[in-house]
Amino acid sequence: MMTGKDLRIVFMGTPDFAVASLKKLVDEGYNIVGVITAPDRPAGRGKQLAESAVKKYAVNNGLKILQPEKLKNPEFLDELRLLKADLQVVVAFRMLPELVWDMPQLGTFNLHASLLPQYRGAAPLNWAVINGEKKTGVTTFLLDHKIDTGKILFRKEIEIGENDTVEDVHDRLMDIGGHLVLETVDALASGNYRAIPQSELTSDDEIKHAPKIFKDDCRIDWKRDAETVRNLIRGLSPYPAAWSTLVHDKTGKEIGVKIYYAEHTATQDKKADAGTIKSDGKTYLHVSCGNAWLKITELQMAGKKRMKSKDLLSGFQQIGEFHFH
Repeated sequence: MMTGKDLRIVFMGTPDFAVASLKKLVDEGYNIVGVITAPDRPAGRGKQLAESAVKKYAVNNGLKILQPEKLKNPEFLDELRLLKADLQVVVAFRMLPELVWDMPQLGTFNLHASLLPQYRGAAPLNWAVINGEKKTGVTTFLLDHKIDTGKILFRKEIEIGENDTVEDVHDRLMDIGGHLVLETVDALASGNYRAIPQSELTSDDEIKHAPKIFKDDCRIDWKRDAETVRNLIRGLSPYPAAWSTLVHDKTGKEIGVKIYYAEHTATQDKKADAGTIKSDGKTYLHVSCGNAWLKITELQMAGKKRMKSKDLLSGFQQIGEFHFH
C-alpha cells in the first residue's frame, strides 16, 4: 500500500500559518518536490522587497521555490508539470485555477481555518471570534470550482476561550493544522478516507461567511452592547486591530486609537452616553457601551507604541476630557 511519504508533494502557501504545516511535512520526511509562494513584495518604510514566511523557510531548507505572479502563466504551468506532483497541499494561499488544482493524480487539498462549511472566506478566525463563537477548528477539503466549497476530508475542533484573542486561536490552530495535513496526506495516499459533500453537513441558509476585513469593519460602535464590542476587539487583536477616535469635549481635537484588549468591569458605573470615558487618570480606563461599561486594558494612540492603559494614563492624565466617537 502506498504511504504519504511515497508521494511527490507540491506545497502552496504564504504566511506563518502555512509554515507550520510545511515544517511538519519536512520534519516527518515527506517528499516536498516544490514550494509555490507569493512573489517578493515591497514592505516597510524603505519599501525593500520582503520574502514571504514560507519562502524564508523553503530557502533555509533547500526546497525548490516557484513564485508566479499569475497562476495561468504558461511558463509557470510548464514548471509545475515538470515537478510531476502526485498531490498538492494548499495552506493560506490564493484561489487556484482548475488547470492548477486538477493537475496531480490525487488532486489538491486545502487546509482551512474553520469548521467548514461554516466561515468560508478570507478571514475565518477573525469572524469566529467577532461573532462570539465558542468553538472553531481546521478542515481539510478537496479543491473544486468554487472557493471553500469542496468535499470535506477531515476536521479538528477546538474551543474558543471567552478571553481568547484571534492571535491565541491562530497560534493553537497553526500547530493542529500541521498534524491534520499529515493525516490527510496519508489518507489520500492509502485511499482510506471518505470525501463528504458540504451539503450533507448544513444547508446554505445556515452558513456564516468570513469575508475579507476592511478598515470600516474594524471601527468600534460604542452604541453596541459591551459583549459585542469586546468580541470585536479580541477578534481583531493584534491585527488589523479594532479602532476608534478620541474627541476632546471642548476643542474637538481628534486622536486615532487602536484597542487591543478590553474586559467587563466589576464596578457598577452609572449609565452614560456611548463612548463616555471614566478614569482616575492613573489605574483604569472605562468606556460606556450601549448597555454596560468596558475596561480598556491595552491600546495604542496614533504615533505611539502599544501599551497597557495604566502606562498610557501616567503620561495622559487629561484623558477624562475626551470621549470616544
